Amino acid sequence: MTDFNRRELLAGSAALAGLSLAPSIAQAATSAPPAALDMRMIHPELREIAKRMGAMFGSMPTWTRENLPQLRKPFPFGDMTPLKSVPFERKVVPVGKPHPDVAIYVINARPGSRRPAILHTHGGGYIIGSAESSVRQMQELAVKLDCVIVTVEYRLAPETTYAGSIEDNYAGLKWLHANAASIGADPARIAVLGESAGGGHAAMLALVARDRGEVPICFQCLIYPMLDDRTGTTRKVQPWVGQLVWTPMQNHFGWEAFLGAKPGGSKVPKYAVPARMADLKGLPPAFIGVGTLDLFCDEDIDYAQRLNNAGVPAELIVVPGAFHGFDGIAMMAKAPLGTWFENVKLNALRRGFGIPAG
Repeated sequence: MTDFNRRELLAGSAALAGLSLAPSIAQAATSAPPAALDMRMIHPELREIAKRMGAMFGSMPTWTRENLPQLRKPFPFGDMTPLKSVPFERKVVPVGKPHPDVAIYVINARPGSRRPAILHTHGGGYIIGSAESSVRQMQELAVKLDCVIVTVEYRLAPETTYAGSIEDNYAGLKWLHANAASIGADPARIAVLGESAGGGHAAMLALVARDRGEVPICFQCLIYPMLDDRTGTTRKVQPWVGQLVWTPMQNHFGWEAFLGAKPGGSKVPKYAVPARMADLKGLPPAFIGVGTLDLFCDEDIDYAQRLNNAGVPAELIVVPGAFHGFDGIAMMAKAPLGTWFENVKLNALRRGFGIPAG
C-alpha cells in the first residue's frame, strides 16, 4: 500500500488535473470500480490511490457555469509556497489590441547566462487553474534542468474563448524570445510545455509560432494534452476510458466554453483544436505522455502518429493503467511510477535542448 497524506491528496489531485472529479469516481471508493472499469485495469501503484480518491471526491460539484467560482478556488497541491532559493518575478506584458495586457511569471532568470528556456501553459480544462499556482512546480523544474521558465496567466474560458487565450500565450512567447538576453535564456532553445489543457495550449502555440514565423520553438513537451474537441462526442472512446478524474461530460463542458460553440461539430476555428489541423509539417519535435485510462489516450496517440507521418519526430509514452493526472498524484503518494515518468519527461526535454540526459 502506498503511503500518502489524505488531505494533501484531496487537494493535490484536483489542482493537478485542474478539475472537480466526476460522480463516477465515487464508485472507485470501494472494491467496486466504475461500471466499465475493472480495478485490475488500473496500474498496480495507482489502485489504492484511485480507491481513496473516490471516497474523498464523491461529493465534489459537477461542472456548470454556476459552479465555476467554486471550482476556481485554489487547491493547495502539497506545499505551493514559492522557493526562496529560486528567483521569480511577475511581469505584465502587452498582448496587442483589442486584448488586455497579460501577466507572466519569469522563473530562474540569470542575466549573463545563455540557458535553455521553457514557455509553460498550465492545465485546467481551459476553464480553471492559474500560472501563479504553478510557480513552485516550475521553480523545481527550472532547477532540475538549469533553465529559465516563463508561465503565462492566460485568460480562462468561458469569459474568454480560444481567440483570447491563444494571443495571451503567444504574447508570453514573444516576450521570452525578445528578452532572452536579459533573463539569461538562449533564444534558439525555447521549448513549449503544458499539461492537460496546458498541453493543448502548448500544441496550439507551436502551430501559431510555425505559421507566424517570428519565434523559433525547438521542442514541444505535451503531457496528456487536451487536443480534440470531438473526444467523448463524435469521437467515441472505450467505456472504461475517462472514468477517473476527467470524463467525457467534463470534456464537453471545457471545449464548449473554450470554443464558444458546441464541440464535435463539422468545423472549428483554425488553431483552436490541434487535432483538427490538417498540416502538421514543420513543427518542432515532440514528446507526448499519456495513460491508457486517460480520456485523451486515443487522441494523443493519433496526434503523435500524425506528427511522425508529417516528418516531425515525436516520442510517445503510453503508461498502462494510468489515468489523467497520474504523474503528480503518484509523486505525492511516493509511488515509483511518478518518479519514473518525471525522469522520462526531463530527459525528453534535455534531448530537445541538446543537453545530456540525466
